[in-house]
This record gives sequence, C-alpha cells and structure tokens, in this order.
Amino acid sequence: MVRQTKENAEITRQRIIDAAREVFLSRGVSRTSMEQIAAQAGVTRGAIYWHFSNKTELFSALREQVILPLIDRMDESLLVENNDDPLGQIGKFLSGTIDALNECSYTRQIFEIMMVKCEYVEELTTVLEQTLCNCERITKKIEQLYERAKTKDQLKPTDSPAILAMDTHLFFSGLIHLWVKDLDHKHYRDQATELIGNHINLRRK
Repeated sequence: MVRQTKENAEITRQRIIDAAREVFLSRGVSRTSMEQIAAQAGVTRGAIYWHFSNKTELFSALREQVILPLIDRMDESLLVENNDDPLGQIGKFLSGTIDALNECSYTRQIFEIMMVKCEYVEELTTVLEQTLCNCERITKKIEQLYERAKTKDQLKPTDSPAILAMDTHLFFSGLIHLWVKDLDHKHYRDQATELIGNHINLRRK
C-alpha cells in the first residue's frame, strides 16, 4: 500500500511537471501562475504545493530532466579512457545533444522554455545561478577531454585545454540558442552537425 502511494505521488508529480511544460511553452514562465498549471494538470493548487514549494522549484525540476542526463552523457565520455580520439569524443557529445533535440520533442520543448520562454529575474535569479554552475561543470568535463587530447598529441603544444574548453562551451551554447530559435530550419538546425565537426577539426594539430 505504501509503495502504491509513493508510485501515485510520483505519477502526480510528473503530471504537474508535464503540465508546467505545456503552460510555460504557451505563455512563458513569468506569465504562468500556479493556478494555470493546476488546471492543466487536473489537480488542486494544494497538490502542486505538496510537491513543489513554489514556481521556481517546479521550473528547476523541469530543467533537471534534461540537464542531468546531459551531464551523465558527458561522464560516459570521460569513462572511455583508452579512446585514441578524445577530440572525436567531444564532437560526439555535442552532436549527441543535437540528436537528442531532433529526436525528442520533450527535450526540445524544455530547451525552448529555458532559452526563449523564460526571463531570469526576481525569484528565477536562483535558477540562473544553478544554470551557470551546471555550465561550469560541463566546461570542466570538456576540459578533461582536451587534456586527454593533449596527451594524445592531438593539440598544438601551446594550446590550453582550459581555454579550448571554455571556447567550445561558448560556441555550443550559442549554437543551441540559435538552433532552438530556428523553427523553420532555414539557418542553423540542418547545419549544426557540420558546424560541430568544423569546430572540432579546427582544434586538431
């Protein structure tokens, strides 16, 4: 009985997150109220507050469903210690993120909410800080792959893994922002994988 109650609670929690995604996508985060999310989810406001103390916490839960798997994939890339092409691993990770956006509408919608439908002001400033911390974590992981690339003699002796990692992160962040906004596939979406390949090849010795 306890297990069933926990399962039901998790189902309700996910239903609330899904409802928030739908309303955030149509109205924007700042213009969405908890009442609107409750109506979309078919639950009471009290049910939402039982799971989430405020809209910021709900928005953070939504973000984590795409950000945490992204970090996990980066960890998987780092586990391949004997790979002879660390630069290729970086490119594979970046291209894999684009593939996930192409293949999964859920992931695509959450990225659109984060990058187009949200103003990181007032109560959402804490989410912005979380975002910057996650960016640092990903950059550090990319830096480890660049360090491995240097030991494999893939980089020039003067290349700095830390600077290359920051440059790659900034390049990819900009590409993702433009990819998300290119709804008609006229500018960046269909070229993203090629652009990533060029970015990586420019780093090869």
